[in-house]
Amino acid sequence: MSAKERLDVLLVEQGHFDSRERAKAAVMAGLVSVDGERVDKAGTKIKVEAKITVKGELHPYVSRGGLKLEKALAYFGVSLDDQVVVDIGASTGGFTDCALQNGAKQVYAIDVGYGQLAWKVRNDPRVLVMERTNFRHLKPEDLKGETPQVAVMDVSFISIRLLLPVISNILTEDGRLLTLIKPQFEAGRDRVGKNGIVRDPDVHRDVLLHTLGSAVAQGFQVLDITFSPITGGDGNIEFLAHLTKQGEGLKPEEMTAKIDAVIAEAHASLER
Repeated sequence: MSAKERLDVLLVEQGHFDSRERAKAAVMAGLVSVDGERVDKAGTKIKVEAKITVKGELHPYVSRGGLKLEKALAYFGVSLDDQVVVDIGASTGGFTDCALQNGAKQVYAIDVGYGQLAWKVRNDPRVLVMERTNFRHLKPEDLKGETPQVAVMDVSFISIRLLLPVISNILTEDGRLLTLIKPQFEAGRDRVGKNGIVRDPDVHRDVLLHTLGSAVAQGFQVLDITFSPITGGDGNIEFLAHLTKQGEGLKPEEMTAKIDAVIAEAHASLER
């Protein structure tokens, strides 16, 4: 019988990555195939003689944040081909870069900061740079190109619940939102642990229920939820949600069950 080993262990042993954490991130981002078949669970036991291939580099984007959007697009089955996208909290441009590499025809890169956007993204003719822009005060007429069909969001130090009305206002009627949910900025201060890290699954559950419930109350439909393939820079587990302005989303009991399953999987995959 052929010997078997965890995929992330083999990736390190064979020199594809220098740590299991990096290997795990690549696997969950959908970059790793075994004998021609994509495998998305780092703990999968595979034959040691199996052919392992890694698509591109671990960081094919200007920042690691692009891996988060990459998973969202793949997991939720969303195509950005010929779509107009608004990137809220663009920062260095990981989400914008990912959107462009996945076929977006135009991206509004919006951030309250200045000078962070990577040169590669800043100089792409498909990108409309909107720095020093507080998204909370944005109006549809501030967008000088076409109306965006898709919003992608990765923001810090603010609850996404405060931004949802603006997003709804600037998107097309059939628009959709792919957003990162960061528990450390959604939970109350008394529920955030040492060094700003949220480890308690119960807090994660409350955050997701409250945040997604607020989205529904504001007219969005929750289609699906998953977890980010990599932790935040501070080590926090983060989540991804797919929302739309139209259509039928998860029923309350379905959403609760999905949240519980996603949290359990996230902790099993990402906790050290």
